[in-house]
Amino acid sequence: MNHHTEWRKSSYSSDTGGNCLEIAEVPGSVLVRDTQHRELGHLDFTPEAWAAFLADVKAGRL
Repeated sequence: MNHHTEWRKSSYSSDTGGNCLEIAEVPGSVLVRDTQHRELGHLDFTPEAWAAFLADVKAGRL
């Protein structure tokens, strides 16, 4: 992973410091990590898989 990856807080994360995710979009992948455990690495999704996941969340299926 390039050290210039720009991470942003997920819009689904709370502002209270509890369950927070960071998202980074890089060519061909969407990276997701836990803000409280960045040292554990990240999950890597295809843009299509991430879009399908978000669609399921928005539709209340997850």
